Amino acid sequence: MPQETKSKDAPQQEATSLQGLIASADDEQALLGALENAFDYRGDVTIEQTDGERIEGYIFDRVRGRSLQDSFVRILPKDSDERATVAFSTIAKLEFTGKDTAAGKSFDAWVQRYIERKLAGKEASIASEPLED
Repeated sequence: MPQETKSKDAPQQEATSLQGLIASADDEQALLGALENAFDYRGDVTIEQTDGERIEGYIFDRVRGRSLQDSFVRILPKDSDERATVAFSTIAKLEFTGKDTAAGKSFDAWVQRYIERKLAGKEASIASEPLED
């Protein structure tokens, strides 16, 4: 089964950040939707597994199988160089805990901020903004 990768051709949209969203296995459809969103999220998430283990990191890959047992995400844990694989069936809760580093950074938003700065008589540069606030 081929692994899925993040697409550079995905539609660019200005969306509300998912930071702070929590989904649990109590609502399987909500959890599946959150896992789908987590794959495209450019921040850290925290996965709490059914055995109580918590993994915080960046989801970089997913494989969707025929069942929850056959479906999994691969995550780069924040506190380790080892990549972890977590089956969907072992996820009790998913939290979007890290800042989405791409939130509000579409090209259209950049152009709008550039124009606003120029019109306000402020310095406007084509240099990128720092990632950290």
